[in-house]
Amino acid sequence: MANASCLGLYIEEHLIKYAKVSKDHDKIKVEAFGMMFYDRIGEAIEQVIQETYSQKTPISINLSEEMYNYFDMFALLTKNDLQKAIKTEFESYCSEKGYNPNVFETRYAVVGSQEEKDKIRVIHVADNKIELNKQIQQIDGYKLSNISPISMAIPNLIDINQHENSIIVNIEESTTVTTILDDKIYNIDKIEEGCRDFLTKINLKENSYLKSYEICKNTTIYTSEGRELQEEQSNYLEDIMPTLYTIVGKIRNIVRDNVDKIKKVYITGTAALINNIDLYFQEYLEEVDCEILRPYFVQTTVGDLSIKDYIEVNSAISLAMMGVGEGISGMNFKGQTLSDKIPDWLKIDVNPDRTAKEKKNLGGIFTWDLGQPFDRTETGLLRIVIGMILLVVIYSVLSGLLANQMGQKTREAEESISITNSQISSANSDNEKINSKINEYANMIKNLEEANNRITDRNKTRNAIPNLLNQIMSIVPENVQLTSIENTNGTHIIIQAQSNKYEQLGYLVAKMKADVILSNVISTAGQKDNNVVSIKIEGELP
Repeated sequence: MANASCLGLYIEEHLIKYAKVSKDHDKIKVEAFGMMFYDRIGEAIEQVIQETYSQKTPISINLSEEMYNYFDMFALLTKNDLQKAIKTEFESYCSEKGYNPNVFETRYAVVGSQEEKDKIRVIHVADNKIELNKQIQQIDGYKLSNISPISMAIPNLIDINQHENSIIVNIEESTTVTTILDDKIYNIDKIEEGCRDFLTKINLKENSYLKSYEICKNTTIYTSEGRELQEEQSNYLEDIMPTLYTIVGKIRNIVRDNVDKIKKVYITGTAALINNIDLYFQEYLEEVDCEILRPYFVQTTVGDLSIKDYIEVNSAISLAMMGVGEGISGMNFKGQTLSDKIPDWLKIDVNPDRTAKEKKNLGGIFTWDLGQPFDRTETGLLRIVIGMILLVVIYSVLSGLLANQMGQKTREAEESISITNSQISSANSDNEKINSKINEYANMIKNLEEANNRITDRNKTRNAIPNLLNQIMSIVPENVQLTSIENTNGTHIIIQAQSNKYEQLGYLVAKMKADVILSNVISTAGQKDNNVVSIKIEGELP
């Protein structure tokens, strides 16, 4: 697609991020971008469109209420059979949840299964039709061309052909986690925690969402080895850090549970503007590289603009890129209407009172004025339209005849399939009996292994706890008090500590890491109460 442009609008409850993107062959350029807080969504959208001169530009927005499901299918299914199977699986899911499947608009993407090579993995996305129509009505009067889930759009910003398994953590109002394996989107996780949590808390203190947003941009996270915080910074971090701690904990589980090794974690969204957030993630995700997501086509030096200005609107840029043909086209929830299919130059002007200048602004070089007799050009165009209609009628008749013949062949094929299915059913019955015996033996083996593991764990930890207590007592600083030490399960240890100085707690954490008293040591951000700072330290017995 050459010389295309699109206005991306990422819309949240109080905030719009926007970016106008143009594409000339393979060259992508961000022409305008920014963000805006609003009270009335319609007025805000109109203002953005006016400021970016996008009255005739296609617009791409994000879904707001989507849900994700995953279905495993055989790779040899035909396209029609695959669609039927997906529909059946989704209806079964809705039945379990008590949903009406007819209230959802759905799309899906297909990727090869990592676990079973003869199967494919279907990423199924569904959105409530009522909420979808509300979003469409917000852009009423403008050229809405694309509505996509942000989790599917955000990979447009990275060079996905680098052949590295990665995760994109988009921390906006809530958090979406997009897992990319073998250069393809493989999984989407939704995390309810996001910027909404701490922006709401800061807004209660500042009574301004805009000021709360700016505070987040100017906030710096200091790790356990960082300097002591000022009182004002500490107050804001008390609102921000619990949310980030929850998110990074869930990301850590996602990285650990992936069958394929994850090499990189990209961080984007409003939270990516918090200084040192990448270092904070890196402290907890030691085995992967963590970095802020920078659009691959944006140069590090962009004149008077900071790269951070682009990062701020990453979500809007990725949506605009969907509108110019990048990413997964099958994820567009904007159904194409008949009006969308008619070229602008062929649209009829039913208002005969328009001036010549108004007609020109409509963009139709063959705009028809129905208040006057047709001229030669209009008559020729009308003949072309009538000819096209006749072709469609003839084509429909021929298609009907062909469809009738195909229906007869289909019935014959179905009879053959019925006989084959009967034989398969008999074979499945025998297979179930064999599997029953296999399961019995598997359960016996599992019980023996569990008993052996319990004995091994008991022997392993018999002397580990006393040794741990002796080692901890030898390194605890004078001003640090340990309030509890707990062995929650297996080799996992949780220590609660407090002190009146941040640096003493930081020293304790650093010493435990350096002396390998515990492995995989992590700690929470300090929580200050009456000049006493409390932290929680977690780790595994070595």
